[in-house]
Amino acid sequence: MPTVPTLPGITSTIVPTSRLKIHLLSHGSTTDVPVIFFHGNASSATYWEEIMLKLPAGMRGLAPDLRGYGDTEDLLINAERGMGDWVDDFLALKAALGIGKYHLVGHSMGGTIVFAIVAADSANVLSATVVNPGSPYGFGGSKGLDGSPCYDDFAGSGGGIVNPEFPKLIAVGDRSSDNPQASPRVVMNAFYWKPPFKPQREEDLLSSLLTEKIGPDRYPGDFVASPNWPHVAPGKWGPINALSPKYVGDFVQRFLAVQPKPAFLWVRGDSDQIVSDNSLFDFGTLGQLGLVPGWPGAEVYPPQPMVSQVRSILNQYASQGGSYREVVITDTGHSPYIEKPEVFMASFAAFLAENS
Repeated sequence: MPTVPTLPGITSTIVPTSRLKIHLLSHGSTTDVPVIFFHGNASSATYWEEIMLKLPAGMRGLAPDLRGYGDTEDLLINAERGMGDWVDDFLALKAALGIGKYHLVGHSMGGTIVFAIVAADSANVLSATVVNPGSPYGFGGSKGLDGSPCYDDFAGSGGGIVNPEFPKLIAVGDRSSDNPQASPRVVMNAFYWKPPFKPQREEDLLSSLLTEKIGPDRYPGDFVASPNWPHVAPGKWGPINALSPKYVGDFVQRFLAVQPKPAFLWVRGDSDQIVSDNSLFDFGTLGQLGLVPGWPGAEVYPPQPMVSQVRSILNQYASQGGSYREVVITDTGHSPYIEKPEVFMASFAAFLAENS
């Protein structure tokens, strides 16, 4: 039985692969065209269930719990490989299921992973949809449209940027609203969607958040002291370190160079506070607001222009033969597919049809 109850019509299975045992939610026939959904940080495949049930006829939804999350086997994420562990895990899942061509969908961190999978397997990707994706240049510690590091040691990214109380409360399964800065329920309802919205499945989505694997080598991950503000630099383990610009390497260049280039649909909420050009989870923004002392100023450490970086990369992708469409859903936050699923499906279903 999965940790989080599933909606009627969703099947939960454990799939043995050559790398690890992956918990997979699915909907549809094995003869249908696969649509692969990747969740974001501090969540699991549960977040995609409603959209999976709304897929057009002939489409099969498949949503794995990523390594480090949900009911997938608890193995470490080697952050020095960037997103490599997640990409290779998916390719192993694809092989185990006998999947050929497929559509890709990813939210937040899962959106960043979609960019990486396209870089690795574009020949088999029918289309790619990213929803409020993190910047392909990584989360934190970079500036400018080209993702230049603020410091050589990438200070301000990695495991040390997480409020330590948040993972502690996840680890004990806290379901209260007692800590306005770190209670998982408060963080979810304040930042995952635009208040005062609350989803009907609030309790299940909170349970999903609480499945993240916690520890110094898991979430939030390790970090090292830095002489550079805000005085923490990336470590080597866990998902937040894996998303550091320190470990991006040549991934963006490989993404831009892929052939063929599947079409992209970029969907985002207009009121996102997590992935934004002024993200409240980014030290550049927090320093500029005076919430973290010692900020060295906008020339050294501005807010990371996350949305503008995504747009810049997609514009380059389009100039080199690819294509993308940007859809902004009004009055929504970080999860427009949960806040306004029918509006999301109007663009998403049409995009799938165009690229099937």
